[in-house]
Amino acid sequence: MFRFAIMGISVLLSVGVVASTAARLDVSAFSANSLDGWESKSFAGLTRYDLQPDGDTTVLKATSESAASGLGKKIKIDLTKTPFVNWRWKIDSRLEGIDETIKSGDDYAARLYLVKSGGALIWKTKALNYVWSSNQQQDSIWPNAFKPKNAMMLAVRGAADATGQWVTEKRNVREDFKQAFGRDIESIDAVAIMTDTDNAGGSASAWYGEIYFTAE
Repeated sequence: MFRFAIMGISVLLSVGVVASTAARLDVSAFSANSLDGWESKSFAGLTRYDLQPDGDTTVLKATSESAASGLGKKIKIDLTKTPFVNWRWKIDSRLEGIDETIKSGDDYAARLYLVKSGGALIWKTKALNYVWSSNQQQDSIWPNAFKPKNAMMLAVRGAADATGQWVTEKRNVREDFKQAFGRDIESIDAVAIMTDTDNAGGSASAWYGEIYFTAE
């Protein structure tokens, strides 16, 4: 459901939060029971997002029933200083019987968007989607079914990965953008998460831990 990145996130980019030069830049504060700075955008019903306890911390749970809505945060991040995005996530199960490369199967139990704004030229906005794929192999990259020129999907987790357990991730955003789009970028302008099941009419639950950027 890439429309969130182009139509929703672009609206949020009018005023950005400038990243600090610290070695770690926190994007979320779920563990502090806070969604400050995150804005909701709905396209087909509402994915439910709730902060809930998980052991000795708090995480964000997403529940989607044939719905597509996400949460986005405008924040300008200098990738020359903090190029690595870090997060952890978990899904309850994969979405069975879909083809993620076509519009009718463009659903993901969990995804993390990183958006480079095109400014007033909205068609130049680019979004790299880190996804927990239901049927692609880990590290596969493919164009989004709705906006193949503007969004690329990258399977951080794939068909062979176990579900129902937390997984911690770290990706070099600058290198991944270069591989996906063939261009070097020095910053991004927004971060978003979405659990969506609207195109195939399925259901999914996912949990998201803290999202932050680091120098290494």
